[in-house]
Amino acid sequence: MNLRQRLAMAAVLLVGVLTIAVTGYIALGRDVSLLNAFYMAVITIAGVGYGEIIPTEHNPALRLFNMFVVVVGVTITVYVFSVVTAFLVEGDIRNLFWRRKMQKRINELRDHFIVCGLGITGHWALDELHRTRTPCVVVELHEEKIQAYRERAGRSSEEVLYVLGDATDETTLDQAGIERARGMIVAMNGDKDNLVTTVMARQKNPGMRIVARCTDPKFAERMQRAGANATVSPNRIGGLRLASEALRPHVVGFLDLMLKEHSRTLRIEEIAVGQAWAGNTMQELDLRRKYNLLALAVKERAAGEQQFLPNPPDELRVQNGTVIIVMGDVSDLHRARHDSGGAKQAAV
Repeated sequence: MNLRQRLAMAAVLLVGVLTIAVTGYIALGRDVSLLNAFYMAVITIAGVGYGEIIPTEHNPALRLFNMFVVVVGVTITVYVFSVVTAFLVEGDIRNLFWRRKMQKRINELRDHFIVCGLGITGHWALDELHRTRTPCVVVELHEEKIQAYRERAGRSSEEVLYVLGDATDETTLDQAGIERARGMIVAMNGDKDNLVTTVMARQKNPGMRIVARCTDPKFAERMQRAGANATVSPNRIGGLRLASEALRPHVVGFLDLMLKEHSRTLRIEEIAVGQAWAGNTMQELDLRRKYNLLALAVKERAAGEQQFLPNPPDELRVQNGTVIIVMGDVSDLHRARHDSGGAKQAAV
C-alpha cells in the first residue's frame, strides 16, 4: 500500500471513529445535542484533557463506551499523525501539485499520441516521439518505469507527460485525453491487455490511428478486428532485421544513422496534401528546393484502393488527401506539413 492509499485509509478511519463516537454519545447520553456530542468526540479522541461536557459518572454504559472511544480514537489519531508526517516529509504534497499541473497540461493537448506501457518497446517508441517533437502522453502503471526512462533518455520532468494507471481502465485513458488524441501506441507486455486497450480506444476515438504490439501471431488478426490499424511483432521485426543486416548491410547502416544521429533528426515521413497543395504537380511543389525534402513515393486512391507510386514523376498532380512519402529533417517536415494545409496524419 503506497503512502497516498495509507493517507486515504487514515482519513476513513478518523471519520469512522468520529461518527461512531458521536452516535454513541447521543444514544447513550441524556438530552445530548449534536454539537456537544461532536465536541465530546473531538476532545476525547485528541486527548486534550478537557473536562467531560457529557457526564458519565452515573452512566456505566456511557463510561465504558467513552473508554472504548479513548483507546481506539487515540490509536487512530497516532496513526493519522504518522501518515500525515510521512506525507509531508516524503514530499507527496509537492508531487500532488506537480501532478495536477501536469494533468492540466495534458488536458490542453490536441492531436497528440498516447503510449500505453513503458517497457523496452514503449521506451523506444516514446523516445522517437520526443526526438521528432511529437506531443505525447505515457500511460504506465508503475512510476519507477517513468523515472528509469527519464534517466536513460536524459529527459527532464517537464518533457515527459504521463498518467499513472492501468491502460485497460477507461478512466485512465480519459485522463490521457483519448478522445482528443491523434494516435495510440499500445506496447504493454501482455497481448490480452493490448487487445482490451485497443477495443476501448477504438470505441472512445473511432478516427484515431492505433498501432498495437503483438507477440503471439494469433492475436494480430484479433487486434485488427478490434480496431487496430496495424500490429507489430517484435520477434518478426527482429528476424527481418537480422536478414537485412546479412543481405543489405549498407542500407541498414544508413537507416540506423538516421535514428542514432543526435545532431540531426533525419527521417522518412509522410505529408498529407491539403487544400493549399491540391491541384499542384510535384514539379510545382518543388519539395527539394523549398523544404529540402526528397520525395520517395506518393500514396493515392485509385479504383477504390490505396496504391503507392514510387519515385513520383514531376508531372504527377496531387489531390486533396494524397499522401507524399518524403525523406528529410524533422524541422523541414514540420514546415512542409504546415504549408500543405492537410491533416497531420492519415488514419489508414
